[in-house]
Amino acid sequence: ENFEDYFYGFMAPDTGYVKYFDLQLYDEGFVLILPRQKNPDVLEPFEPQDKIFHVQKESEEWGDKLDVATVGDLNDRITREGVQSLMLIQEALHEAKISSIAEEIRRRGNVKFVMIAGPSSSGKTSFSHRLSIQLSAHGLKPHPIAVDNYFVDREHTPLDEFGEKNYECLEAIDTKQFNEDMLNLLSGKNVDLPTFNFKTGCREYRGDQLQLGKDDILVIEGIHGLNDKLSYALPKESKFKIYISALTQLNIDEHNRIPTTDGRLIRRIVRDARTRGTSAKDTIARWPSVRRGEEQNIFPFQEEADVMFNSALVYELACLKVYAEPLLFGIDKSEPEYQEAKRLLKFLDYFVPVPSEGVPFNSLLREFIGGSCFNV
Repeated sequence: ENFEDYFYGFMAPDTGYVKYFDLQLYDEGFVLILPRQKNPDVLEPFEPQDKIFHVQKESEEWGDKLDVATVGDLNDRITREGVQSLMLIQEALHEAKISSIAEEIRRRGNVKFVMIAGPSSSGKTSFSHRLSIQLSAHGLKPHPIAVDNYFVDREHTPLDEFGEKNYECLEAIDTKQFNEDMLNLLSGKNVDLPTFNFKTGCREYRGDQLQLGKDDILVIEGIHGLNDKLSYALPKESKFKIYISALTQLNIDEHNRIPTTDGRLIRRIVRDARTRGTSAKDTIARWPSVRRGEEQNIFPFQEEADVMFNSALVYELACLKVYAEPLLFGIDKSEPEYQEAKRLLKFLDYFVPVPSEGVPFNSLLREFIGGSCFNV
């Protein structure tokens, strides 16, 4: 109450600030609302996002179990006793969560489509593999479906406001064909599934046929998975939606948090250099466009998910540091991406590096550093 009185006193009309701030109190704390830069005189209404809030609370509880809240705690743990036990406990927390999701899907009984979506470098592919293993352990027969295989031919890809091909908008997907195929599968028909050839930019059919039985279930991964416009023809009760993101529970110190976007950017820099031959410079240059796509196509639908999964690993930045630093040091001072590279290097300098040999082969981190037992 004292804080509320003080804050509204600060916002009294005679201060001149009253229209620029708002404060709303909730059971778990308070929300300070500030205007957006593009429209500084207007305060947009606050819409509580309960699901993302609770998964972040769960992440905080994971940090308590690991007894690692800050980078300093992590460094102390590594230098004092090594990182192996920390890795195993964190991976066990992930496995337990994935198992509980698989059990919830099995318990529903009528789920045929598991829709997985999340922002870039969340570990969607590894998660879908690990979930499939758990679904199999629960008596179901999962089949992976990549929404990317339903891209329209590249010549028909829409353009964004900068005149570049926009592969992240829903219109880049042949939703009509996707829904037709999924409905045919749901009705028990044999369906010839497409594969998108990223070299030619065309959809191809290579004899990949599928027919669903009683215990078969489709695990569908794609950035639009939570948007009902993608799966508009499918019965709602047949869909189970999962949102995945790397919501790190680690803080720099007691007063400064680690932005989740920084963790995902570092993941992407390391992965793209390894799997696509993309330089750190090019990945950083592309990142603003990726973020715009997330703001438009992913984040508005995250509360539509049935469950959320936090793919962040408390030890991952200490491992990624070894791979990311040489890539970032390779950006010349004359390049426009140099300042961002310098910022990331300063950030990584906080971490004691650890080797990746002890990272389990089924870890989501392996999707980025390599050596995964899955085809990712």
